[in-house]
Amino acid sequence: MAEQKKIMSGAVKIAMPAVLGAAILYWMYRDFDFGSIKDVMLHEMDWTWMILSMPFGVLAQMFRGWRWQQSLKPLGENPRMSTCINSIFMSYAASLVIPRIGEFTRCGVLRQYDGVSFPKALGTVVTERAIDTLLVLAITSLTLLWQIGLFGTFFEKTGTGIDSILSDFSLEGYLVTAVCTVAVAVLLHLLLRRLSIYNKVRSTIGGIWQGVMSLRGVRNKPLFAFYTLAIWGCYFLHYYLTFFCFDATARLGMSCALVTFIVGSIAVIVPTPNGAGSWHFAVKTMLILYGVADRQALYFVLIVHTLQTMLVVLLGIYAWTMQSFKKKITAGIQETAK
Repeated sequence: MAEQKKIMSGAVKIAMPAVLGAAILYWMYRDFDFGSIKDVMLHEMDWTWMILSMPFGVLAQMFRGWRWQQSLKPLGENPRMSTCINSIFMSYAASLVIPRIGEFTRCGVLRQYDGVSFPKALGTVVTERAIDTLLVLAITSLTLLWQIGLFGTFFEKTGTGIDSILSDFSLEGYLVTAVCTVAVAVLLHLLLRRLSIYNKVRSTIGGIWQGVMSLRGVRNKPLFAFYTLAIWGCYFLHYYLTFFCFDATARLGMSCALVTFIVGSIAVIVPTPNGAGSWHFAVKTMLILYGVADRQALYFVLIVHTLQTMLVVLLGIYAWTMQSFKKKITAGIQETAK
């Protein structure tokens, strides 16, 4: 009975984020002509910019791997650079199946292939997430201050205001927002419960605390700061360059790209695979605010998110293949030595 409950609980954890994402996407695209996507991608889309954006998606994850290795060294852990990078690739791919599992996946990969302490690795991940959160909050604050004048101009020229926007917000829109809010609350509750379990294991907490404090021992702090800025700079360029793929977004400028990037980054907090649904909804809403037609906004979020998700999948497959290959090579060498 206990085993069945465990299996059922695991199935629910996997299914619910997917169902939530699918429900939001269904609501957004319920009357959409998907046949038109082919025509847009073949005849209206500038693929040059999409291709140029992809290396930045790869670089963002590589910088994260390089930074992670820096965090682990003060703890006496020296994983291979390739393992750090591949673990990041696999963590993002794993999160497509189970949201938020990536943090545990990459720690497990380092434990399996390079013998890195799981609690210590998890502690450094907590530190990284805290730093990234502070950076995103700082960028968000600066962006809001920067865009206050532009929003005022928009309202003045269009004769609209917050009241009119809210009045035009459909019942379905409110429902989607409410569902996303509840999902975030459930996620926080589950995380708190998980942390309470960790609190019962003193050795694990000790390892996590060492990981959290590892930043104090980082030898090259300017390089660590550079990696942090490079991660988010690459994320932004990975997104911003896709604006030039479509006529509807090509002339919106960097300010719109930054605002929608920030909003999209916050939206992925909702526990759906790679932010599916919540990211689409948030970015599409902001693009409409900037004057993009509803259908064009739907094209943009669907195509961009799909292609960037495909990149995550390919990187995950590549990393898994490389790590499996290295494991076989190592096992072969050890067998020969015997």
